[in-house]
Amino acid sequence: QVQLVESGGGSVQAGGSLKLSCAASTITRSGMAMGWFRQTPENEREGVAVLDLWDGSEYYADSVKGRFTISQDYAKRTIYLQMNSLKPEDTAMYYCAAGTWVADKLSRREYNNWGQGTQVTVSP
Repeated sequence: QVQLVESGGGSVQAGGSLKLSCAASTITRSGMAMGWFRQTPENEREGVAVLDLWDGSEYYADSVKGRFTISQDYAKRTIYLQMNSLKPEDTAMYYCAAGTWVADKLSRREYNNWGQGTQVTVSP
């Protein structure tokens, strides 16, 4: 099991930026993917951005392409999500996830390690 701790959430006005961090207890480039998912009370948890630690490939939901960027600091066992041009519809609880040999990178069902979540609220 991988322990994940998120930080960096908060409240911001539309058009603003936030950067989320997720620190992992252990990390490996061999088959591991880490990423960010989000959920609101009305919707199922959806994939936002995922990073394949093996080859560095990045995967984004269409709704965040061009606005969000996922990155890593392997030495710190940490991934980040830089969120720019935030919109009210980005308001959600954001969760960090980690999995191994993930086929469908943005599917929540592929991940078995989750953080506690960090709230992001974007006001109009």
